[in-house]
Amino acid sequence: MGRIIAIDYGQKRVGFAVTDELRICAHPLETIHVTQAFDYLKKYIETENVDTIVIGEPKTLKNTPSDSTRYIEPFVNRVRKSFPCIEVVRVDERFTSRMAFQTMIDSGLKKKERQNKGLVDTISAAIILQSYLQQLEIQNNRDNPEP
Repeated sequence: MGRIIAIDYGQKRVGFAVTDELRICAHPLETIHVTQAFDYLKKYIETENVDTIVIGEPKTLKNTPSDSTRYIEPFVNRVRKSFPCIEVVRVDERFTSRMAFQTMIDSGLKKKERQNKGLVDTISAAIILQSYLQQLEIQNNRDNPEP
């Protein structure tokens, strides 16, 4: 079983998070400048066993694609084309930045540390990944109910 890597794709920075080998926990990985994101992903996939890529899908409160979608779709298409053997999944990323910021506050980071937008992006990617892991668990419980 391979790792799952999650991507919070932004116009300037891209946050990455990854599961452990057992796919139990999501861990923030790194934030990369948007122009280097694909190369970073490619290198990571070359060195680690990855079988799923989860990419945040920006939506409005009305559950329609947000304006940011136009920046992300070319990246998603490139990933799908470049890694045809790896499953690419889209996950709703609404409120992940706010949740990431609240996580920073709750963990006691000082105001100056909370201004690190790169940290927000990696935490957001971890939140997207954790959300996906919870979806998998729910689906698994539906498919295999306990007697």
